[in-house]
Amino acid sequence: MDGVVLAYAPWAQAHPRVLTKGAPLSKPSPSLPGGTWSLGDMTVTRFGYGAMQLTGPGVLGPPADRDGALAVLREAVDLGITNIDTAGAYGPLVTNELIREALHPYPESLHVITKAGATRDEHGGWPVARQPDQLREQIESDRKSLGLDTLDLVQLRLGAGMDREAGSLAEPFETLVELQQQGVIRHLGLSNVTPEQVTEAQSIAPIVSVQNLYNLAHRDDDELIDRLAAENIAYVPYSPLGGFSPLQSAALSAVAARRGSTRMSVALAWLLQRSPNILLIPGTSSAAHLRENVIGAGITLGAADVAELEAPS
Repeated sequence: MDGVVLAYAPWAQAHPRVLTKGAPLSKPSPSLPGGTWSLGDMTVTRFGYGAMQLTGPGVLGPPADRDGALAVLREAVDLGITNIDTAGAYGPLVTNELIREALHPYPESLHVITKAGATRDEHGGWPVARQPDQLREQIESDRKSLGLDTLDLVQLRLGAGMDREAGSLAEPFETLVELQQQGVIRHLGLSNVTPEQVTEAQSIAPIVSVQNLYNLAHRDDDELIDRLAAENIAYVPYSPLGGFSPLQSAALSAVAARRGSTRMSVALAWLLQRSPNILLIPGTSSAAHLRENVIGAGITLGAADVAELEAPS
């Protein structure tokens, strides 16, 4: 996209610029695509940033370009993003430490969202860690590595990898509730959960977010998204381009070509238009790519575009 004027979206038209590789760019308005959403008493931009890709290969170890990683985080804040997603398991602790180095002391408007319930092993696996003492250790580690007394939002992650698992979440969730009552956690959320687990958590304490796998190719959560929207609870999809069939990928490419855009831009724009409670956390290790994502997500997809994208594969 080097040297291409991105003027295809209303948001981009309000902030015209040329994305030229390596060239310094003026900062856009903090009025990002999608506007804002309220996570309890916190207002965040619906377009956020996911820090997972700032680690080394396999989400382990430090990035190859530490200065570049710090620059991406600072660029996110300069762009007006107020919603940064991380987890102590990323690295482990690598993204937390980068966020602290790049952004601490944090702007009052910035909210760092983290997750608990999994850790890492020496083989790069993601073993679950949901016993009360394990969760307390994770939360304390997040506080220390992020330089925060109170964590804005902690999401309890269930399942193994991307697979969800049925069963009660009462014991681990009640542990986080206790920490919330102690002032260690401000708000609670869930990740990688079933609708039944959402209901169970809500019977214990209020939640403000659910973070699950969802994109054009994986739409099992359609009913859950609509339910959460009616309850003013955010839905945070991860893997916006994961698991597409060749037919779905062809449709995405066709719409992108027709719009003079990229596949990622179309996927992000579709998510923003899908429901007002959807918050985006696309990740990248490139500041230029981050700017492209921000502008691209402002595309307005027409009814024909949406019908083509959502057609059964």
